[in-house]
Amino acid sequence: MGVCIVKHNNKKKKQLKRQSMAAGSKDWKEKALFLITVILMVIYLLWRIFFTLPLDQGILQMIFAVLLILAECVTVSTTFELYYRKLKSDSGKLKLPVIPPEAYPDVDVFIATHNEPCEVLYKTASACTFMDYPDKNKVHIYLCDDGCRPEVAQLAKDLGVGYLMAQDNKHAKSGNLNHALESTHSPLIATFDADMIPRHSFLMDTVPYFSLPDYIDEDNVWRRRTEEEKEETFKIGLIQTPQSFYNLDLFQFNLYSEEQIPNEQDFFSMEVNQMRNSSNACAYTGSNTMISRAAMEEIGGFPYYTITEDFETSCRLQMAGYITYATDKVEAHGLSTTDVRSMMRQRVRWARGVIQSLQNTHAIFSPKLPLSARITYLNSFLYWWSFFNRLIFILSPIMFALFDFQVVNCTLKELLIFWLPSYLFYGQSMRLLSSNIRSQKWSQIIDTTFAPSLVIPVFLETLHIRETTFKVTNKKKTANNSRAVGYMIPHLVLVVLSVLAILRFVHGKYGIALVYSAVIIYWLCHNLISLLYALAFMLGRDMPRKSERIAAQESAVLRWNGGEMLCRTDNVSDSGVCLVTPGPLPQDVTSFTLQIHTDRYQTELKALRVNETRLEKNSRYLREDERDDEHRLCTFTVEPVDEHARRQYVQVVYDRSTAIPRELDMWDTTFDDLLRIATRRFQNLVRMFRAKNGRHAEDAAHRRRRRVGKHAVVHS
Repeated sequence: MGVCIVKHNNKKKKQLKRQSMAAGSKDWKEKALFLITVILMVIYLLWRIFFTLPLDQGILQMIFAVLLILAECVTVSTTFELYYRKLKSDSGKLKLPVIPPEAYPDVDVFIATHNEPCEVLYKTASACTFMDYPDKNKVHIYLCDDGCRPEVAQLAKDLGVGYLMAQDNKHAKSGNLNHALESTHSPLIATFDADMIPRHSFLMDTVPYFSLPDYIDEDNVWRRRTEEEKEETFKIGLIQTPQSFYNLDLFQFNLYSEEQIPNEQDFFSMEVNQMRNSSNACAYTGSNTMISRAAMEEIGGFPYYTITEDFETSCRLQMAGYITYATDKVEAHGLSTTDVRSMMRQRVRWARGVIQSLQNTHAIFSPKLPLSARITYLNSFLYWWSFFNRLIFILSPIMFALFDFQVVNCTLKELLIFWLPSYLFYGQSMRLLSSNIRSQKWSQIIDTTFAPSLVIPVFLETLHIRETTFKVTNKKKTANNSRAVGYMIPHLVLVVLSVLAILRFVHGKYGIALVYSAVIIYWLCHNLISLLYALAFMLGRDMPRKSERIAAQESAVLRWNGGEMLCRTDNVSDSGVCLVTPGPLPQDVTSFTLQIHTDRYQTELKALRVNETRLEKNSRYLREDERDDEHRLCTFTVEPVDEHARRQYVQVVYDRSTAIPRELDMWDTTFDDLLRIATRRFQNLVRMFRAKNGRHAEDAAHRRRRRVGKHAVVHS
């Protein structure tokens, strides 16, 4: 027996060693790739600066040429900083300590609200009451309302949570939260936006971090630090969990890419913000956050004179010597913006707010921050100028091909030597940088989409021409379509110019002449594709559903008079459930009682059948153990039988991981995307045309019936 154990241990050690060697080899390859990319990009930029300026051209060409080089330098510098943060990411990691139940302190939970509907607040506040904690009496939940709405006060009363009413909206969200700070006393504070629904594990996965100054890990066993082991400078100020959403964002929805791309914000929340742990410059994103009260009191509360109080708060905490840390586990899901106009206004607010905050705190130049953090904040500022860079990259080949406006003085041979290697390695490095969350292609599409809306606000804010009004992002589904035609005009103009530039540049060129023009043609076509994506995005898409369907495979029991059936859910929503049943339901019954059971929740619903479809053996709705022709897919509208069932049902729907993609589909090509978008839009147009014709036919038939009726009355 002992020999067997020894052999098993030796085998396990060898396996761990192989895994360690494989991980080390992968790290070495990544470092080598990043290093080669940096060297090639530096060589390319030096060549661009010293050898490609069109010195013999006019002043306008020279200005545009300099702007193009600056745009390239800014792009490269921000990328280099991310490369470095990626390589250093392990150095900023904190380990969640294991602490005894009595060590968990009191926590105040702030749900900030201004004008959000009560049905949105209900889901968030109700979910907060289900969060795990050793002593639930230590968790104090408050609806923080600066809208002074009686219905919100009543909602708080119904749910058994606190209600804090700010008398005015003078300082927007900052004023609301500071009022809550003054009215409460717990040492830790959790902040949630009105639409952010926490999971049951939120408190247990965030609160223990604040015990790190008092506890130490010794051979995977946590013990209290001695007085000699404690460090006065080791202070936890803020724990930020990722922003996540239970509905599709507009890039996924408008571009019919529900299964191909992750949420556009995932790159920052799941990659960039966590990489910034190594420089202690992670950003507070306003929700899903645990904050130290002592830290907030030290910096004077939430700052007033900015429209992104969250970002500035994290800056001030870091300058006060506190650690701010971004975790990788999703602990809450919210509602992403549902129309283009709201998304654009949101990004303008973020852009202006970040610049305001950096100007207010002087974080880029502050000696209170280490050099690594200041470099990170410099790149945070430069990021918002990347949209100006994107316009420069789009306009440069157009100016050359359409108007003979030379901005780069070089030959094809020089481009192949200096530009092509750096471009290829840059693309490969971007793949490693983003862990399949973001690619170079999608970065360019997103930047192209936002660029025209952000250039002027960023320029004005940099010149201290400020927007001081806080505008709450609209997340209501008030329209049937997410389009915004007005935002499409700049992209449409650029598409026309790009097409004209391509046609003019290739006209009359044959053979070797086309070869020498290949780079400019590629550049124009590359930009044109991004612009076409942006146009498709702006066109929007019909939104027939009022609530989001969330994938959920849970046990269920369907009952009716005289019978019952064991089945399972396939997806759930606020108002509906899709069930997979082992056989057909009785045709003469439409009303049912539905019980859903999970490992944590149980609810009972009144269910009204809407549709029933027979499933084939190869249906995606069937598991391997359900491969037969008897199964049915049944959809129901549902209503909880009472308030207890309603609260349980909210947890069934939202206390889970969403099925929305977390990574790019690497097999999905640009051709696949554009073909899918064109096909789906054509199908929608056909359906709209048929529906319109059907309505016209019904109206015509109705008019004929009315005429016949009137004729009969006259004759009688």
